[in-house]
Amino acid sequence: MAEVINMPRLSDTMEEGTLAKWFKKVGDSVKEGEILAEIETDKATMEFESFHDGVLLHIGIDEGSTAPVDSIIAVIGSKGEDISSIIKGSNTANEEPKPEVKEEPKPEVKEEPKPEVKEEPKPEVKEEVKSAIATNESADRFLISPLARKLANEKGIDIKSIKGSGDNGRIIKRDIDSYKSSDYSQFIQPRPSVRESSNEFQNSSMRKAIAKRLSDSKFSAPHYYLNIECDMDNMISFRNQFINTQNIKISFNDIIAKAVSLSLARHPKVNSRWYDDKIVFYDHVHLGVAVAVDDGLIVPVVKYANSKDLPEINTEIKDFAVRAKNKKLTPAEIEGSTFTISNLGMFGIESFTSIINQPNSAILSIGAIIEKPIVRNGDIVIGNTMKLTLACDHRTVDGATGSLFLKTLKEYIENPVSILI
Repeated sequence: MAEVINMPRLSDTMEEGTLAKWFKKVGDSVKEGEILAEIETDKATMEFESFHDGVLLHIGIDEGSTAPVDSIIAVIGSKGEDISSIIKGSNTANEEPKPEVKEEPKPEVKEEPKPEVKEEPKPEVKEEVKSAIATNESADRFLISPLARKLANEKGIDIKSIKGSGDNGRIIKRDIDSYKSSDYSQFIQPRPSVRESSNEFQNSSMRKAIAKRLSDSKFSAPHYYLNIECDMDNMISFRNQFINTQNIKISFNDIIAKAVSLSLARHPKVNSRWYDDKIVFYDHVHLGVAVAVDDGLIVPVVKYANSKDLPEINTEIKDFAVRAKNKKLTPAEIEGSTFTISNLGMFGIESFTSIINQPNSAILSIGAIIEKPIVRNGDIVIGNTMKLTLACDHRTVDGATGSLFLKTLKEYIENPVSILI
């Protein structure tokens, strides 16, 4: 008996999927556990296994096409099996019956005879030919010597704008040589022709999911923002020493991720989630790290980040970044975050604000490290600073709560050795 393969729900937020690639074609034999296709969800591209043995009898969606969850994408059965009723049912399942409209007979309309219209003879028009020709000739004729005309053509000078100094106003060579034009257009290079143009691309499943989730977050969670500036000189020295002694190239983002995790463990009210009837405060820290990909943004999650050391965090974030760009992350790796960080400092952005990645209660925006004059012990010196912006959901994180979290985070960042203690 033929088995219908439906578009699977591969994540909790998935409403439709895009068939990225078929590994089988109609007529191929399929075994249970074989990879049937790759499906792009709103978060990642995942391999889809067959749960049945048989022959692929029908493909209901082409590569690159999108279909809603639970719609038929394929049929597997025995060779030669009649599946016309299944295919017909899948094509008509979503069609609404159209109401039958009866056309009323149109009444006959008799055409009345049109009255005969006689054309009146047009009056004769006499043309003043001679006077018009004479006027045009006098307007277009200029007295100019052959040499002067040649020079004017070479220099691109309009002879109509020159007053001749020869007999009867004749334009001669010296008039061309002494001509000074007030029109500088001859020296301006012509601009290339410009026309309006645009390119159109269909929204991917990921882009549509990002639009929906961020819109819901921005308009449902009352955002407010807190800003601090950190002295980064100690962290720069700490990173250099760590790399030299441990031979592991950690990034500033790795150190900040660890500092954030330790700060959240001390301030669980920031590490929380809002429900209509309660607030949940998490003791564990599942840290979401925003990663830019071609289709937008994806947030893989470092689980139990507060209990992991710097090399572990470094390895995990690097691995996530590579697989996120190749759309190879699993749903388990991009779900369950309790707090999120977003770093645009690597692009030279000094400070910015982010939209909360719900169901988190806050998100931290990390800016660039900037060298500038600062006041230290009463003296103006050259130092390195970094700006952080915390976006908070006011339903769960009050201003004082967010401020105490940032105070603790600032202490870790400006004294990074305390991260190792």
